[in-house]
Amino acid sequence: MALLSAKGIKKDFGDTKVLKGIDLSLDKGEVLSIIGSSGSGKTTLLRCLNFLETADEGIISINDDVIFDGSDPVFRTEKSILKGRLHFGMVFQQYNLFPQYSVKRNLTLAAELNHLRNNKNADKKKLREELDDKASSLLSRIGLADKQDNFPCELSGGQQQRVAIARALMLTPDILCFDEPTSALDPELTKEVLKVIKDLKDEDTTMIVVTHEMNFARNVSDNVIFMYNGKIEEQGSPEAIFDDPKSPVLKSFIADDK
Repeated sequence: MALLSAKGIKKDFGDTKVLKGIDLSLDKGEVLSIIGSSGSGKTTLLRCLNFLETADEGIISINDDVIFDGSDPVFRTEKSILKGRLHFGMVFQQYNLFPQYSVKRNLTLAAELNHLRNNKNADKKKLREELDDKASSLLSRIGLADKQDNFPCELSGGQQQRVAIARALMLTPDILCFDEPTSALDPELTKEVLKVIKDLKDEDTTMIVVTHEMNFARNVSDNVIFMYNGKIEEQGSPEAIFDDPKSPVLKSFIADDK
């Protein structure tokens, strides 16, 4: 049974059809990379899967439990969308850390608010202690235990992105999503962020990564999707995609990247 299943995902922006019927599945512990040229629809697909955008059509399921059905208005309510979003952790291109808070508080804030939303009578002091401990553990895990009291402006771009990854892990999502996580980084900082993602794979973290890093997609992914013009043009193992592409468009895309 697939952890994530998406069927018939469509999304329009005005008269522009961005997603034209996407089907995909993802097993627990797998890493799925989504590649393609700018404008192919890969980021919109990721945002529809994790509820930052609402698909116009399609069905999304986690462990065979439907969390979105475009034909049913119930799944378009704020409550349903917030519930669906909790299955996913999101790491953006530009970190999106709160500059006024310490590194540790950046990790604990959303987790605290989410817990209090669902447990209005929670012991706030005990909750903060538990979240502080979890944040410290995650920061140690990504090699930033000594930066927990620093502010984002005191960190390098690579360190900020690692903090963003730890923040996404605070809510223990089923699936961790990345949208071009290294696009704002120089090559050296890119290496440190990709190492964290590789380490997460070794820990059987389920991930979807929109990326322009072809070496990463080749070496870390279990499966790769190549998108073109709002559709999945080709999908398969890294070996099939990079060593034996069938689509002329994919062949051209890989050749241009070399």
